[in-house]
Amino acid sequence: MSKKLYVGNLSWSSTEAEVRTAFEAFGQVTSVKLVEDRETGRPRGFGFVEMDDAGAREAIAALDGKDFGGRNLKVNEAKPREERPRW
Repeated sequence: MSKKLYVGNLSWSSTEAEVRTAFEAFGQVTSVKLVEDRETGRPRGFGFVEMDDAGAREAIAALDGKDFGGRNLKVNEAKPREERPRW
């Protein structure tokens, strides 16, 4: 079973390949998605990593609060997206 992790406080210059490499040290990474602004296409400084359960727990313990690209990462288990009204 895989777990989806939230990865926050990424530098805007971070790439999906760099994030994948950092998380692969703790287990098999299924997917990496860095979120971009719809209007400008610029990175928004956060993303999601999907990986195996055991590796996810290790990655959270090892990477949360650690320096990555000059910024301290925020890594935790992703929560389901809340429904918001559409206007």
